[in-house]
Amino acid sequence: MHIVMLAGECVPYAKVGGLADVLGALPRELEKLGYSVSIFIPRYRSIDLEKFGFERIAGFDVPSFDVYRTVLPSSSIEVYLIGHDAFFGRKGIYTDPITGWDFPDQADRWIFFQRSALEFIATTMEKVDVLHCHDHQTGLAPAYLERFYRGYPSMARTATVFTIHNMGYQGVFPADTMARTGFNTAEFFPLSPFEFFGMLNFMKVGVVFANAVTTVSPTYALEIQQSKEFGYGLEGVVRSRLEPPVGILNGIDYDLWNPANDANLAAPYTIDDLSGKQKNKAAVLREFGLDDRRLDRPLLAMISRIDVQKGIDLLIGVLRDVLAQDVAFVMLGAGNRDAENQIGRIVSDFPAKAALRVDYDDRLAHLIEAGADIFLMPSKYEPCGLNQMYSMRYGTTPVVRATGGLADTVQEFDPLTGTGTGFRFGPYDALHFKEAIARALRYYADKPMWRRVMANAMASDFSWARSARRYADLFERFRKD
Repeated sequence: MHIVMLAGECVPYAKVGGLADVLGALPRELEKLGYSVSIFIPRYRSIDLEKFGFERIAGFDVPSFDVYRTVLPSSSIEVYLIGHDAFFGRKGIYTDPITGWDFPDQADRWIFFQRSALEFIATTMEKVDVLHCHDHQTGLAPAYLERFYRGYPSMARTATVFTIHNMGYQGVFPADTMARTGFNTAEFFPLSPFEFFGMLNFMKVGVVFANAVTTVSPTYALEIQQSKEFGYGLEGVVRSRLEPPVGILNGIDYDLWNPANDANLAAPYTIDDLSGKQKNKAAVLREFGLDDRRLDRPLLAMISRIDVQKGIDLLIGVLRDVLAQDVAFVMLGAGNRDAENQIGRIVSDFPAKAALRVDYDDRLAHLIEAGADIFLMPSKYEPCGLNQMYSMRYGTTPVVRATGGLADTVQEFDPLTGTGTGFRFGPYDALHFKEAIARALRYYADKPMWRRVMANAMASDFSWARSARRYADLFERFRKD
């Protein structure tokens, strides 16, 4: 089977969030299972074409775009870039890096990308069994396929799968955008697949037209059907599908995230020899300019977009009380300026043991995962989450809110049975978050118990191999050989 994936980002070429990691890892695992996979993303200005071996293979006049191709490292997976300088030859991927706001022509950029990608696929590829579309940036593609490209031999029998990575970002645009999509504007009327409270909603189109819909964790697949809190107005649309969404948990790349051979660490370590973890803890403290002589006290950490989704208001609500105890704290991330300033003011009152770095730094993220003792993820909602999996892989105990993928991956530690991989809380409030942190700190003081929690977490299997088999089962439903 030939699987073609459309997305807004892919490691190692362009990354904003976890979607890029999925596109960089899932296709490799599918290839191991015998599938042929192709990936399409835009040709962003930031992509170093020479470094990654991209070659220009085609140019189209209507619409006007070019296509570059390379092979994903350590695979035979072809990666295609759809280029058009007016839309993608600028700094930034989704947002203007100067203002922090979405580009004003955001809708037109993604309309162009989807139409151009499908035009290229339909006219140059021999066969596409499944068109796998990721998030709202590709939500129109299943509709484009049905309306305009079924007549091409390569796509006559193509099935469509639409994966929701985050329902909070749906691609909602003014109604007049419909006139620029290429669809019949007469189709835009109340209760149509395109209309959403008087606006055009790209994600709604994907949910309605795709043959199958997936989300990135089983719990999130249920949550987005249950309430507006998680469905953001599309919960009824999701429930109206004949087949409910399939929740397939994201995985992590165990080659990139492995404390035994991670080049970003100060020292390697394994589940059988944890001595290197203390060296990484000291390195993290030095990196943040903190006192590295107190390796006995627990180091709490957070690596996150500073955004309401990530539970930043809960962190701000508990941080001062937590830091009044004998602990250290570091945070890496960026986002909401007001929240950054609030966190900055709190940590500035504890200069020897707390620090914030407003940045995105992959090297430092790996080091923090290795050096911290406790990782905080108090998310308001979390479709899947990757940092809790990275943390467990590195023996860093997560404290999470039991929502979405966090509920599916972190199990509350039970001292009676010795099972469990972290600490969870349910209601979204500061009190329950602080109580979960307190439980973690209590068991940290009991070294045999703490080692059991660490060992349980490090033994967990969140590899992409398991997740890829679930996708393969779904794709096989559409086999037409």
